[in-house]
Amino acid sequence: MKYFQQTVDFDYSWEEVSTSNWQKYGPWNEKTPHVIAVDTLSRSVDPSTGILRTERLITCQQSAPKWVTAILGGVDTSMVYETSYVDPVAKKLTMCSMNITWADLLQVRETCVYTPQSASPSNKTNFIQRAEITAFCGGWQKIKNSIEQFTVDRFQQNAQAGKEGFEMVLERARQVFQEQRDILALQQNSRILREAKM
Repeated sequence: MKYFQQTVDFDYSWEEVSTSNWQKYGPWNEKTPHVIAVDTLSRSVDPSTGILRTERLITCQQSAPKWVTAILGGVDTSMVYETSYVDPVAKKLTMCSMNITWADLLQVRETCVYTPQSASPSNKTNFIQRAEITAFCGGWQKIKNSIEQFTVDRFQQNAQAGKEGFEMVLERARQVFQEQRDILALQQNSRILREAKM
């Protein structure tokens, strides 16, 4: 088993981050063309805690090298199952994901946690990402180590692009919400627009 872990701070509030998270794989993010589809399987709110629980299936285009696909099978798409928990009281967003494709040969379990940054809780959000990677190749230790190391290296390569892509989403969301606030303010201050109910 090998591990990947990173910690990043975003210059956006936890409210902005937890709201924009649902747009992470949408058209506002130019860094995720490999994501083909995001399907919401279930969504519920715990009435006693207010925690929003969501299950999603994420389908991606594979970009693994030929030697990996030759060992694991020549599949061009992969599926990831994700469960997320948004706790509005504790201000904590936790996302847990695991691969479905190749799960009998390679297991990738990823946990991402977003919380307000302690030094600047109203303006910044701390992001912790941790992945546990385990290859199941019987007695072929060298191949097992190579696959696990390749997966760790891929996480490291994707880390910067992932941050840049999510920052695109956060910036666009901030613009859209500001436009909506401006429209509401205009409506409230304009007698003509109020009467026209625009």
